[in-house]
Amino acid sequence: MTKFLALVVSCLLWAVSAQAQAPFYQGKTIRVIVGTPPGNLYDFWARLIVDYMGKHIPGNPSFLVQNMPGAGHVVAVNYLFSNVKPDGLTIIGSVIPSLYLNQLIGRSEIQFDWAKFTWIGSPARGSSQMYMRADSPYKTIEEVRTAKEPPKCGATGVTGPDSYFPKLLQETVGAKFQIVTGYPGGTDIDLGVERGEIHCRAFTIEAFFGREPYHTWRKTNFVHHMFQSGGKRDARLPNTPTIFEFMDKYKTPESGRRLATVLLGADDMGRPMFGPPNMPADRLKTLRDAFVKTMADEQFRADVKKRNYEFDPVGGEELERLAKEIVGQPPDVIDRLKKVLGN
Repeated sequence: MTKFLALVVSCLLWAVSAQAQAPFYQGKTIRVIVGTPPGNLYDFWARLIVDYMGKHIPGNPSFLVQNMPGAGHVVAVNYLFSNVKPDGLTIIGSVIPSLYLNQLIGRSEIQFDWAKFTWIGSPARGSSQMYMRADSPYKTIEEVRTAKEPPKCGATGVTGPDSYFPKLLQETVGAKFQIVTGYPGGTDIDLGVERGEIHCRAFTIEAFFGREPYHTWRKTNFVHHMFQSGGKRDARLPNTPTIFEFMDKYKTPESGRRLATVLLGADDMGRPMFGPPNMPADRLKTLRDAFVKTMADEQFRADVKKRNYEFDPVGGEELERLAKEIVGQPPDVIDRLKKVLGN
């Protein structure tokens, strides 16, 4: 009997030891929330990353992508901040980074603190552009500035690039646009442009060169480009002026340039992946390490190149620094933001 009890105890101790040594993510599923409907580039990026990321996490967990569109990504991010346990099993796969603007201007629907999220990484950072229907009467920014009726640009909300870039042009160089909000996602805006409801849309250069209908639009010259947001012209848009060129041309004062710096800060965050506040440090490290390894994965890189996606990864530590820096704006800048964003 004594030997039997000793054997039982030994087996129990072995089981406990084995369980303690098993990776946390073994046998688990990570839920990945995307703030857009399926078919958007944010959705494509998230699904591509998680196709590779699991093999770089000890325990090889599975992933489940859940689309949670609404209010220009706000629904998804509010949900992550307020309703998700910080256990490392639910993360944001990809959302628009300019959501911090909602927080800065104090919008009542915002339930999150941008600086408190646990940042994992972003596969790219990049500039944006505005396309305009080629058959519209607006060929140059000067024609927009002098138009009796402003062009209509589609937007999902009020603090995405589809909304704030047109408003920034009005604030800095006097080019007026009429913003038509409420579209569920970017594909819906594009359909609105094709139907002739609206004339223009502002969003990333990467997306414009990454998928349909833009490949076809370029071949048929359906649209032309009004401006781009980078400090210098993108090689793919060599004839499209930058916002900074416009500000130089129209002698925008320093206050307007500071406003542009805050609004354009989202470009450096790209398409961020992040978790809820207070995620255990070891699980955050596991996810960050897996993200870095995924970005270095040769097969993953080949897939990115085949899709013609922008690729300029940002690590979690850098995103964390940017998030804290970008929400620490002085009162005068916030007052100007409120004016631009209609708060």
